[in-house]
Amino acid sequence: MQRTLFTTPVVNALLRAGSRAFLKLNGWQVQGELPAHAHKAVLIAAPHTSNWDLPYTLMVALCLRLNIHWMGKASIFSFPFGAVMRWLGGIAVDRSKSGNLVAASAAALVAADGPVQLVVPPEGTRGKTRHWKTGFYYIALEAKVPIVLAYMDYERKVSGLGPVFTPSGDIEADMAVIKKFYAGVKGRNADQFAAD
Repeated sequence: MQRTLFTTPVVNALLRAGSRAFLKLNGWQVQGELPAHAHKAVLIAAPHTSNWDLPYTLMVALCLRLNIHWMGKASIFSFPFGAVMRWLGGIAVDRSKSGNLVAASAAALVAADGPVQLVVPPEGTRGKTRHWKTGFYYIALEAKVPIVLAYMDYERKVSGLGPVFTPSGDIEADMAVIKKFYAGVKGRNADQFAAD
């Protein structure tokens, strides 16, 4: 995987300090830590209801010393911002083209040298939706890595890493457990997120 701000030592340390200060000044708490057995994992990014989710996610990831990569629509990787978005850990996804994104993502996780966490918003959009896409689940299942229930609760100003979940292959039962965790979490635009 490409070099990012998470793998650039001096910049990473400076941005971590700045992120901690910013979040603390704005009343945010960062909770949890990544267990050693989840050094390669899929992180659910929920709720995803605002453009503000990306900068907050990056700051929280820095505070937690994660090495994240995240998926974003291809249009935000256009000139002149593409190189910056990739350096921030972004991976362009062209939603107009069919392809096996699950297999490619799982293969990248398996092949990665060292710790890496792939952040996937299950809603697939910032707009209002009641349907969660299941790509994150199948990426984890195929790569044989755990799913970390990451969250950002704007109402309580708390963000971090929740339980680590190992997919069983019974997607219906597993999704019910995962969604139950997010039932009380409020996104920036809370009316756009439903975990039921």
